[in-house]
Amino acid sequence: MSRIPENFNNFDIIGDIHGHSNDLKKLLGALGYKLISNYYQHPERKVLFLGDYIDRGVNVVEVLEIVKNMVDNGEAIALMGNHEYNAICYNTKATDGSYLRAHTKKNFNQHAITMAAFMQQPALYQMYIEWFKTLPLFYENNSFRAIHACWDYESIAYLKTRLTQPCLPLDLLEEATREGTALHQAVEIVLKGKEMVLPNQKSFIDKDGVIRDSFRIKWWEEPKKPHRLSTVSASVIKHQSDQALTLQNLSFYPKEAKPVFFGHYWMKVNANLKPTVLTANTCCLDFSVAKDGYLVCYRYQGEQILDSTCMKFIKEYN
Repeated sequence: MSRIPENFNNFDIIGDIHGHSNDLKKLLGALGYKLISNYYQHPERKVLFLGDYIDRGVNVVEVLEIVKNMVDNGEAIALMGNHEYNAICYNTKATDGSYLRAHTKKNFNQHAITMAAFMQQPALYQMYIEWFKTLPLFYENNSFRAIHACWDYESIAYLKTRLTQPCLPLDLLEEATREGTALHQAVEIVLKGKEMVLPNQKSFIDKDGVIRDSFRIKWWEEPKKPHRLSTVSASVIKHQSDQALTLQNLSFYPKEAKPVFFGHYWMKVNANLKPTVLTANTCCLDFSVAKDGYLVCYRYQGEQILDSTCMKFIKEYN
């Protein structure tokens, strides 16, 4: 459980790190955090990490050490990302003896850098897998919300009926990976986002070279009509025509709701090389650090209208 008071609002909210410890150390230093004893701390502020600490970057072990030490000493809250969830499932067996996340070539490649980082330290790797299981799926106080991928009211409400805390207990893990269950759907949405199937049985190749027939949608605001692939999709889908779409039974984040922070979506900076908020009450903090982008944070102080000038990133300080 977090040792940070529920009414605390002076958070530096940091997006997906993906093994880039040098970027993380630079950002924490630029924000005024000092490494005292074995953890970073600030006299007035705390960090809220949005998940995806592992995979892609080579300094996974150091990232996890920094994040966990801050959490253990009451200086941070760390949410679960889909990469931590995938790592749990990749290393956990179902009752039938199979792994909850299949050891396919695609899944192996996604997790290979992390496994290589722990090759000489298998006990440490297992310790972090167990720690991942304690990470909350979402965070909320009276002022704001935070989640790795998607704050969906229906999914959050369902999870609250199944979980005594915002963490996914071990006895529900197998159910959460079983397609067709309500728990699977809720966990998939909050950790991986809402998706739509491409019309006319079309497919595309994503940034990792994986063929997909569905795409992530911009759940943070309802797109203007008429709905089209270019306005609904959360990313550019190459080699697909800008088709008209019919949105059925899809809800979007209300304009009047409290601010929500999330990562996951590989945003790009604007033409002035600055990250910006998405809407007055939604802010994505994943700016593609693992693809030559930025490690970004939002310096939050309880405001209900978000301001892009509160977004800080390491290249600003180089």
